[in-house]
Amino acid sequence: MKVIITVVEKIISEAHIDIPDGLNQSAIKEHIVDRYNTGEMQTEMNIFQVDFQSISARIVQEQSDAKSA
Repeated sequence: MKVIITVVEKIISEAHIDIPDGLNQSAIKEHIVDRYNTGEMQTEMNIFQVDFQSISARIVQEQSDAKSA
């Protein structure tokens, strides 16, 4: 019997980055989003918290390789 298990977790990551002085709120948001979208910030992300959401299992019926005659 084959069973497919699906685990759903919510992962909260935290990054500490330097942002240029003098930016308004909109520019700060754009700077952060740009760094994330280019992948620059992903290497700085540390897993801060993982919350378990759900787990489920699905039984998969295996098909026989034998052919009917």
